[in-house]
Amino acid sequence: MPKIDFYILSTDNEQNHLFFVCRLIEKAYKNQHRIYIHVKDHATAYELDELLWTYREECFLPHHLYGEGPNPAPPIQIGCDIIKPDKHHDILINLHTAIPAFFTQFARVFEVINNNPEYQTAARERYRQYRAQGYDIRTHKLQATSIET
Repeated sequence: MPKIDFYILSTDNEQNHLFFVCRLIEKAYKNQHRIYIHVKDHATAYELDELLWTYREECFLPHHLYGEGPNPAPPIQIGCDIIKPDKHHDILINLHTAIPAFFTQFARVFEVINNNPEYQTAARERYRQYRAQGYDIRTHKLQATSIET
């Protein structure tokens, strides 16, 4: 049964939102986790892919879009419209408005929510769904100063 963490950001700025996601990915990668980031659409997948190459010059995060790139796949993959990602049983970072059907194959699920009312409404529904199913949920409320570098 996965543990669920909700990261509630005090900003509604999409760039700060994605930058914080990059920091989460970096931390998880340094702790030798395999990470799958589930996004809402291809545009967001490409945006996050580019940001991971450039967000910190001194940091290398081996990643690619799910289904592309070399075999074996790198430990960080980004995807959308995936029915069930292969070989990712560690950390799921969900940036989609819905809970992916395959979330139970992961040990941890990170939900990163910005201060956009639409995201917050969808996040509250996901929280209710997780809670109704008996999952262990932790919430982390972050101020803008802890989000930005």
